[in-house]
Amino acid sequence: MADKPENYPATLSIDYPDRPLNRLTTFFRPFVVIPIAIVLSLVSGTVYQWTVDGVVYQWAGTGGVATFALLLMILFRQKYPRWWFDWNLALTRFGYRVSAYMGLLRDEYPSTDEEQAIHVNLEYPDAEKDIDRGMPLVKWFLAIPHYIVLAFLSVAAVVSVIVAWFAILFTGKYPVGLFNFVTGVLRWSLRVSAYAFLLITDEYPPFSLEV
Repeated sequence: MADKPENYPATLSIDYPDRPLNRLTTFFRPFVVIPIAIVLSLVSGTVYQWTVDGVVYQWAGTGGVATFALLLMILFRQKYPRWWFDWNLALTRFGYRVSAYMGLLRDEYPSTDEEQAIHVNLEYPDAEKDIDRGMPLVKWFLAIPHYIVLAFLSVAAVVSVIVAWFAILFTGKYPVGLFNFVTGVLRWSLRVSAYAFLLITDEYPPFSLEV
């Protein structure tokens, strides 16, 4: 387990707003986020299915994080293609910009390509030196304790966002403690994703909300 989170090869920081947040877009955030959420789903490979009057409708996006392809590449060739890494990094950054917007942490509408105030960084791995070729087969299993903890933390984060929603409507500000907690949950999630799905490191993620 990593005991120094700041040295982990996946980092996330979000700038605390230096001005009052927009109360109007905050109030309607569940609706105004829909267009960019649709764009994210289309590039992340999300599949939606619903039934109306016995007819099954399906909407599927293409793309997504190249986890399985990377697993095979590392297992058989011990390579991590740079352009796959660049795609995963860009998609991850986009996803966290949307997540931060949904979590009311910022009120700038998420960009598909600009960094804005959400800073996600992943270190490109040397697959031959830094990644054991068999590890990707078991990382998803080894990360189970994190999934359990994150399930509880995610519930707490949702409650925090609801409280922050009221705080912003009345004061225009996101309570600092709640801001740091929600950011910490997103940061924890990123590290687990970097380990188990992005496969950029064999270093076990720290159980920490800290930077």
